[in-house]
Amino acid sequence: MTSETDVQNPTTSGDSAPENGAPVHPNFGRITTTGAGDAVLSAALQKVLDGTWADTREFTRDSMTPDMLNPIGLTMEEHRDHVLAQLQRLSDSGMPKLGFREEDGGTGDTGGALTSFEMLGHLDLSLMVKAGVQWGLFGGAIANLGNAETRAKYLPDVMSLDLLGCFAMTEIGGGSDVQNLETTATYDRETGEFVINTPTPSAEKAYIGNAARDGRMAAVFAQLITHEDGEELRHGVHCLLVPIRDEQGNDLPGVSTTDHGHKGGLLGVDNGRIWFSGVRVPREALLDRFGAVDENGTYSSPIESVGARFFTMLGTLIRGRVSVGAASGAAARTALAMAVRYSLVRRQFDHPETGKGIPLLEYREHQRRLMPRVARAFAYACAQNAIIAELDRFEQDPESFDESQRREMETHAAGIKATVTAFANDTITEARLACGGAGYMAENRITELRKDCDVFSTFEGDNVVLTQLVGKELLSAYASDFGDMDQRETVAFALNTAFDVVQEKARASTLWQKMVDAVTDREHTDLLDRGNQLELLVDREEHLLETVARRLRKAQGQDGSAAFKVFNSAQDHLLQAGRAHMDSWVFARFAEAVDACEDPEAKEVLGMLCDLYVLDIVDADKGWFLEHNRLTTERTKAATAARNRLCTKLAGRARTLVDAFAIPEFVFDVPMLTDGGVDTLTDEPADEHEVAGLAD
Repeated sequence: MTSETDVQNPTTSGDSAPENGAPVHPNFGRITTTGAGDAVLSAALQKVLDGTWADTREFTRDSMTPDMLNPIGLTMEEHRDHVLAQLQRLSDSGMPKLGFREEDGGTGDTGGALTSFEMLGHLDLSLMVKAGVQWGLFGGAIANLGNAETRAKYLPDVMSLDLLGCFAMTEIGGGSDVQNLETTATYDRETGEFVINTPTPSAEKAYIGNAARDGRMAAVFAQLITHEDGEELRHGVHCLLVPIRDEQGNDLPGVSTTDHGHKGGLLGVDNGRIWFSGVRVPREALLDRFGAVDENGTYSSPIESVGARFFTMLGTLIRGRVSVGAASGAAARTALAMAVRYSLVRRQFDHPETGKGIPLLEYREHQRRLMPRVARAFAYACAQNAIIAELDRFEQDPESFDESQRREMETHAAGIKATVTAFANDTITEARLACGGAGYMAENRITELRKDCDVFSTFEGDNVVLTQLVGKELLSAYASDFGDMDQRETVAFALNTAFDVVQEKARASTLWQKMVDAVTDREHTDLLDRGNQLELLVDREEHLLETVARRLRKAQGQDGSAAFKVFNSAQDHLLQAGRAHMDSWVFARFAEAVDACEDPEAKEVLGMLCDLYVLDIVDADKGWFLEHNRLTTERTKAATAARNRLCTKLAGRARTLVDAFAIPEFVFDVPMLTDGGVDTLTDEPADEHEVAGLAD
């Protein structure tokens, strides 16, 4: 950790003056690095970021080549062909097998699979998304919802790409309201088949990856309907495997597909629409892990509640959310590394004393726009590693997770997806701006990252909906019957919410006690004390949760319409609680990673990054801390000053920090880093400094 006075204006004796006799400021220009950073420190930091699956990351890096980068200037069809060819290359490498169980022909390494998907975010997000659709979503639905016979029949071809598929969940009229989607799958007892229909225009399957061109089968989510004594029985949303194209790529009878065409990004992914009109599939097409229909049309399920069954089914498919968050984080780190490198070699305006151009990163505002985002990138990478490790443990031994632990994992998977994708979109945009006109050129790749990453805030769950899910789950105190709660029941449950849920969860770790015990000044708490930082973030979360519950109490005893009105009026408050929870959860995961680091110098730098992460949160939400008397005006001013000093201190090691992202060097072979107008890059280690310069 750093103190609030440890960043000074160093002066160096013996500095010579320029020929005109003016004094030379010893710091101007010293931040510039035209070579690699501190390789030893960078490697120690990389070890922390690489986490448990460091070997998988290294193998994937070694397999990456320049032809896997997002190809600029291709037509949409050419881009799709390119991505499909790269997908086949991934299949031939054996990478898909990581994500499937050994009994299904895989290697059963969930963490390795998710880590490999993440690494694709450095190269071409279209490739990452198409891989995710094929093996994470379509293949994942079969692996997690299908029986042994179904898995044996289809998964080998899914892994080899002999069977390309779609994940047909989203409907044009339903969006995030998956539980109430309209597509139907009605069992016909006479033929032993399910009949798939799109009953209304709003029920069309929309934005479906692989649907426009390459997919031959779809995992279709539909309302399952049977009949008993002439009465229609609805059993909620289930998934069925439905062929949609023949070997020549023609739509099968009863199936209609269209191409969405050009999108705002991800041109290498063939998104399309699907309609069904009386499409018949055998009874075995139902993925029946959580609900089966026998030949007589009798439905059975190990989970009685329709709502609980639905949420349990979705819970098995959270890999998609985790991989989307991870890949967007990789894309953000790529954009940040480009912007930082550019800021170190691009000079703007001559200094009046030296006559030399001043590197962009010497300017305080440039430090403020990049360095807090570097700190967040480290924090989110550590948090992402934690959720991947937890999901890997769950898939290895699901019985070791009780209901509360499982729901908590699902909540954090939703929260980290929303948090990191929002960060990625913000960071890529800021990186583009930080590179000026050069950043706007497609040849320098940042605009391509921005276009492709945009939709990551929408698919696999809209970020607002997922953040609300986090807040709602906190309110429910991880109630086992949460899946059946509507707004009225959620409001009623708030009456019994245990307000110590937040503290109970946070303080369950030994790290909490270790940090709190380290607090030495409880009268005048130091914002750079790790225990105080945790207390500050958790206190904000507790207060927001308690006050939103109080607001929801107003609906006690009212009908559904009135309860919804109260719930809706408090939605912004609930979202704020969800975001606050993720801030404190990410902080705890980052602090754990710092605490576990064995390299003293790396641990010190990580500590500074952790400090900056917290100070950036305080700076962004200082209005709340002031309004609720958590911080005085003087302390928020001190926090801003400390944030600025940390930005300057860390800017002196900026190249080392982004080198720790371990992005393949060929990614940075772009004109803005190599052409005229910037300092010449070398492979020699650079002399980095803690600088003040213009920043002070």
